[in-house]
Amino acid sequence: MSNARGGAGRKARVFVTGSADGLGHAAAKTLLADGHEVVVHVRSPARLPAVQTLVDPGAIATIGDLSNIAQIRDLARQVNAIGPMDAVVHNAGIISGPPLLVVNVVAPYLLTALIRRPQRLIYLSSSMHRNGRASLDGMDWSGRTSTGSYSDSKLFVTSLAAAVARLWPDVFSNAVDPGWVPTRMGGSNAPDDLRLGHLTQEWLATSADPEALTTGGYWHHQQRQKPHPAVHDIQFQDRLLAALAHATGTTLA
Repeated sequence: MSNARGGAGRKARVFVTGSADGLGHAAAKTLLADGHEVVVHVRSPARLPAVQTLVDPGAIATIGDLSNIAQIRDLARQVNAIGPMDAVVHNAGIISGPPLLVVNVVAPYLLTALIRRPQRLIYLSSSMHRNGRASLDGMDWSGRTSTGSYSDSKLFVTSLAAAVARLWPDVFSNAVDPGWVPTRMGGSNAPDDLRLGHLTQEWLATSADPEALTTGGYWHHQQRQKPHPAVHDIQFQDRLLAALAHATGTTLA
């Protein structure tokens, strides 16, 4: 497969949201070490020191608070100004609080709609998405009130990945369960392997492996898994897209 900026074998340009720490930082670091061009992201200028070790060897930093719709839109403008991305890894996420749905679902949706279409899209899910409720009733997409659980948000973003795979057949769109890994969110006692926690994202973003060049998958440690039944329910996908379009004023082209 040729990438957006050259023939097969060329290095990729990859944008990773939430790169200040955890899996996003680890993925960006590995991609850089492998020779790829990496665009990292932090929430605010105060967080820039957290990615300095990535910027020094060549990463490009972008800034935007993913709980703020205006800043999400500005972040998309920053990314587009850099040039076309070969892959976007929607890594950023939070586990609780009123902005949960904005950061975990609205931000990936808006960035997908607004960033120039890459060849590969990777959305961070969780095994906890299977506990999510396939209902959009009462969801406050503005983040002003606390609605929806972490599991709900991961069900929604996994369904978004599947919807994008269906609507954009020219793009490889996949969701990844990174496992319960020892990051700030996962906690120091998490039992899973940290390296495996970001390997699949890197593989889906850059590999020429035929398995990586597929779409509509839900992956755990480079193995396809069966997601919650609602993920591939076209009616549920369409209701979710309609709710997000209404909330943001932006439709998925």
